[in-house]
Amino acid sequence: MSNRLIRIKDVMDRTGLARSTVYKYISLGQFPQPIKLGTRAVAWVEREVEAWICESIERRNEAVLK
Repeated sequence: MSNRLIRIKDVMDRTGLARSTVYKYISLGQFPQPIKLGTRAVAWVEREVEAWICESIERRNEAVLK
């Protein structure tokens, strides 16, 4: 994984989350923080989003095993 930045549409496509859910999870501290690119633009570090997806899968698998 690289430090490539991805925009909200890519985040939504990769996670299956709606925009509002992404921002809700950010406010709850449950999703990676975006990086500010300008006054009205943000992006996420690709590897951080991918790590969040992997962690979500691991949590699901642990819950199934219990």
